[in-house]
Amino acid sequence: LNQQLISALNAQAAFGGAGLRLLTGAVTSPTEARLIAALLESYPQARWHRWDPLARDGATQGLTAAFGAPVGLRFDFTKVDVVLALESDFLTAGPGAVRYARDFADRRKVGHAEGTATHAGAMNRLYVAESSPTATGTVADHRFRVRPSQLGGIVQALAAAVGVAGVAAPALDAAAAKWVAAAARDLAAHRGAALVVAGETLPAAAHTLVAAINEALGASGGTLLYSAPVEADPVDNLTSLVTLLDEMKAGKVDLLLVSGANPVYDAPADLDVAAVFQGSSALRIHHGLHDDETAAYCQWHVPATHYLESWGDARAYDGTVSLVQPLIEPLYGGKTTSEMIGALLGRPTDDAYTLLRETWEAQMGGETFESAFRKLLHDGQLPGSALPPSQPALVAASVTAAAQVLANAPAGGELELALRPDPCILDGRFANNGWLQELPKPITKLTWENAILLSPRTAEKLGVKGNEVAELTAPDGRKLTGPVWLLPGQADGVATVHLGYGRTRAGKVANGIGFSAFAAQTQASRWGLSSVALRATGASAELATTQGHHSIDWMREESEQATARAIVRQTTLPEFEKNPHFAHEGGHGIDTSASFNPGFEYKGYSWGMVIDLNACNGCNACVVACQSENNIPVVGKEQVSRGREMHWIRVDRYYQGDVDEPSAIVSQPIVCMQCEQAPCEVVCPVAATTHSTEGLNDMVYNRCVGTRYCSNNCPYKVRRFNFLLYQDWETEQFKLQRNPDVTVRSRGVMEKCTYCVQRINRARIPADRDLRQVADGEILTACQQACPPQAISFGNLNDPAAKVVADKKNPRNYALLEELGTRPRTTYLAMVKNPNPELSA
Repeated sequence: LNQQLISALNAQAAFGGAGLRLLTGAVTSPTEARLIAALLESYPQARWHRWDPLARDGATQGLTAAFGAPVGLRFDFTKVDVVLALESDFLTAGPGAVRYARDFADRRKVGHAEGTATHAGAMNRLYVAESSPTATGTVADHRFRVRPSQLGGIVQALAAAVGVAGVAAPALDAAAAKWVAAAARDLAAHRGAALVVAGETLPAAAHTLVAAINEALGASGGTLLYSAPVEADPVDNLTSLVTLLDEMKAGKVDLLLVSGANPVYDAPADLDVAAVFQGSSALRIHHGLHDDETAAYCQWHVPATHYLESWGDARAYDGTVSLVQPLIEPLYGGKTTSEMIGALLGRPTDDAYTLLRETWEAQMGGETFESAFRKLLHDGQLPGSALPPSQPALVAASVTAAAQVLANAPAGGELELALRPDPCILDGRFANNGWLQELPKPITKLTWENAILLSPRTAEKLGVKGNEVAELTAPDGRKLTGPVWLLPGQADGVATVHLGYGRTRAGKVANGIGFSAFAAQTQASRWGLSSVALRATGASAELATTQGHHSIDWMREESEQATARAIVRQTTLPEFEKNPHFAHEGGHGIDTSASFNPGFEYKGYSWGMVIDLNACNGCNACVVACQSENNIPVVGKEQVSRGREMHWIRVDRYYQGDVDEPSAIVSQPIVCMQCEQAPCEVVCPVAATTHSTEGLNDMVYNRCVGTRYCSNNCPYKVRRFNFLLYQDWETEQFKLQRNPDVTVRSRGVMEKCTYCVQRINRARIPADRDLRQVADGEILTACQQACPPQAISFGNLNDPAAKVVADKKNPRNYALLEELGTRPRTTYLAMVKNPNPELSA
């Protein structure tokens, strides 16, 4: 490869690099941007192209039209009182989602130990309009189901209602008109503290109009901040890729380096990238983590280093620069993107660390560089490097033009197709990750596959059933074939399919799983089609899901009156202000103090946990964190289908109300409750599950003989059993991946959550050495540490100053299935919604 590369570069030098092309994904690394700039300076006729299937091209085009130049934007949810999200899952998707989830949830945590509620103005309000339920939609105070083709009209109506000049309100149906009018009045009443967030799937004209709406609401400079773009030299990704393909067809490309992109798999189907690559005479070098679909059409594949084994840098969503440091040496001798670009610059022996230091030496410079660089490595980020806010001026003509484009948009057909990134594997870039494949999707709870999502009403109308294989046909004849999944809350007349599946060269984990939705993409319709046909094929498929029930179970008392078991307890903010102790009334506050158990006095530590349902958005971060921390194996689709998933945490999803249009969708994390009167302990014949002197329900693996009596006796169903030898004991890389502080379990052993007892011990030992108590916050369980909205508190119940103690005193605090008398140490803070009285009447 080196010889061919040197020969090709020497040939390009005579022509200024006229035949040299570089194709990458989005670049936010200062070092990579510097090297690319140096490459284009050395070869003035060379061209740099970008392709990222998840790029916000619509937003880039819309904001550029709105302000006359590319701009970046970010949100400040600490200042937002009312927010409207349009087809946007901003709490769990996108570069700033972790920050946004934290700031948004901080405004949802109401109530305190004295039992009084937070005043109404302190709790934010969220409106969501979307076609398929998302994690953000589940926490909305008002969620409106809408077809993708109707979103343009909603944006226009909203713009007209808040006073955007030059926009006329279109005709909407009665339900949509009422919803938009109420939301618009609420937003306008909170001018300066209101925000509208547009999703990446909206067209450019909608983003332009949303920018105008936010200007009318006084969001700029407060709840919304504009700045220079975070990405280096942003472009329209689709236009850039099309240009490259046209040049390859014309024979203008002699040397192509593809790094971090896979257009053969994830580009719109009508581009036929594979045929273009195959017909090109250029020297094509592929650089990536996997020998993927694009690598198959290149002469050379260079393995890339994983980010955990790389030196590098990157800008965060707000522009803050962070350094990337490797945890280990590259396992397979891979190269970073900066090293590959360095090779094009004639520096094939320079490693990523050298190139990184060059970047920062040029900026820091001087005799103090070494100490400054070491401090930067220590801190991990460069203080003050966030991009400064700007105040771009809105171009009035662009707003009028955008409104006209939306007004003339074609109406949707009887059935529309919505293409969306998968909530676990995105566009397929994480398809070969077994943890993410087995991670239940937040709403459907499906694993290891994608499906055609339909509302129950639409499925009945079309004559298809759940788990039945159906065929979607586009107007141009292209087809998608996959199983149907019935999804409450899905907009009627919309079929949603997640991207990222149907891989053929992703690795052993991903190959052959699901079907590729990219086959339905075109250049003109990247996020869906306005009209498709669907028919049942008569075949059926088995889909692996971790939750087979939708609503909260009911029980029947002797009086024959049906009463809810109140698994999830919720109320509205006005009702909470009237009665903060609602979670303990109506038969819920059952006295469980009477017991044959004499009890135990915890004189030292007494551990407990509280999960705030008002903060949790069901993002699944806790599930993956627990899996990583506790060496939990992947079991595969067949075992999940048998109900044998091994996750120690599950996030249950419940619906309330109508099956087609639920009034609420709720996520509830379920872990081992560490019951004070644990039903599992009294039935174990070998005392493998015992109670510790600190209140933990411990598992002694070496004693367990696999009777599973404990699992049968657990009302929360949180125990997991190794029916087969799920762990790979031979692969060396897996040995490096596991946590050495946690036992790797073999076949025939019951396992479950232990509040990360290894972390408790790690903090207790130095505390004992120093003759002190473990301080509050010194121990963070894995789920607590990873939780973006900080919905989990954990600590010593004997410490009056501990946050978990304050949460236990919150009037919203309740125990799950408390009527059983198990006295769980893990409790929940009940949900409180903040509805608009106009829409609640």
